[in-house]
Amino acid sequence: MGIMLKPSDLYYKYPKDTAHRNLPKFKGKPDPEPFNRDDLYEVLPMLAAVMDELGSNDGRVLNMLEDILNQELPRFIVTREQVFDCLVETARERLG
Repeated sequence: MGIMLKPSDLYYKYPKDTAHRNLPKFKGKPDPEPFNRDDLYEVLPMLAAVMDELGSNDGRVLNMLEDILNQELPRFIVTREQVFDCLVETARERLG
């Protein structure tokens, strides 16, 4: 089992899309479903999967991923798979 994130672990506050809370979330690739970057229930499993891929449980890495997600991730990246790839690649570049 991978890293488990809680809302209190996050730097940013995210709205909750309670209407879609029980729908399947990101579990890994392939996943062509759209990613809702404004839904806590989507953000938590995505960031946990990226942290697992990076092999990190460092809070600074988590904050960096949130900054990438909220400030830098292009809006044309829309699927869960694309978001995952972009976060992993960008984090790896920054971490060396």
